[in-house]
Amino acid sequence: MDQRTGRRTFIAAATTLALFPRWALAAQRSEAPAPKAMLLMPRPIDGDGPRFKSLFDGHTLAGWRGDPRYWRVEDYCIVGEVTPDTLLRSNTFLIWEGGKPEDFELKVEYRITLEGNSGVNYRSTVVKDEITPTNRFAMSGLQFDIDGRNLFTAMVYEERGRGFIARRGQFARTTFPPSQIIGSIGEPGPLKAAIKAEWNEAHIIAKGSAIYHLLNGQLMAAATDESADRRRKGEIGMQAHVGPPMKVEYRNIRLKLL
Repeated sequence: MDQRTGRRTFIAAATTLALFPRWALAAQRSEAPAPKAMLLMPRPIDGDGPRFKSLFDGHTLAGWRGDPRYWRVEDYCIVGEVTPDTLLRSNTFLIWEGGKPEDFELKVEYRITLEGNSGVNYRSTVVKDEITPTNRFAMSGLQFDIDGRNLFTAMVYEERGRGFIARRGQFARTTFPPSQIIGSIGEPGPLKAAIKAEWNEAHIIAKGSAIYHLLNGQLMAAATDESADRRRKGEIGMQAHVGPPMKVEYRNIRLKLL
């Protein structure tokens, strides 16, 4: 890394931290130098606090709408499953009916099979599906990407829009494609190591133009969305993706308005 690159990374990190007034900075202190990706990384203060509201009762899909062929409740989890008999031609979503949040924090625990592809959409809207006209649950909007092989997990993506905005480890500025990478959060290898084989907690923070994706308490990707026509609020949805048979489970879905 040359001096100029290092300076740009430092400035981006400082900008990121400045937008977290309630966060504690976890300094890594040891005799040996800490891994590069873990230096000066912000960490959420422990605990959800009373302002977080549960979006799932653990027993039914009350307050949600989606195609019942793909979504059900099982063992206190929302389950999205695609079988050999229900393969998709286009992505479909389970959509929360409780509002269209603008500035918020959203936390959700998930588990996904190896071949699975899913994601948590936010600031999104329902759109017409030209490929599958009977699909009434297609969405366009920002997404916390999730996949079983962890090629894309935690990246900032826009469904039916600008595509990848910030990949894992990137701090990006976007108006329209392509995004401008303005800094580095960390190296992809150590960041990927934070992803667990079983249950993980996705944490989305959206406030104004600032977007942050965390996984298990680790900041993974960040962006500032400066597009004049960006969607400032919208619906939340869980995705079942086109592809091979797969299963994804969601639980402990909590929302805090900012």
